[in-house]
Amino acid sequence: MIIRIKNLRLRTIIGVQSWERRKKQDVIVNVRIDFDGTRAAETDKIEESVDYKAITKRIIEIVEQSEFHLLERLVASISAAIMENQSVRKVWVEIDKPHALRFSDSVSIETQAER
Repeated sequence: MIIRIKNLRLRTIIGVQSWERRKKQDVIVNVRIDFDGTRAAETDKIEESVDYKAITKRIIEIVEQSEFHLLERLVASISAAIMENQSVRKVWVEIDKPHALRFSDSVSIETQAER
């Protein structure tokens, strides 16, 4: 099964320019989590599933507390945190930084990790 967390809009310090280090900027986080949901479907118990609310809270904590220079570091941190959940088989994380480039809606970085 796949859990998708779509367009999680958060604010953080991100960037290498001095003006980027003074003010929080918007980022948009998208996540896909592959896990075996067979037992959850059979039992209807959260303990047998991946708690996407808990994962979302962890993502929010990482993003809001970070002050990374690079999106690469932020996306890797989120991916690693999600993989701490032993039920997760594979994760894809994409972070968009809106208005990072003139004439562009956003720039994004994506990574994936798997067991």
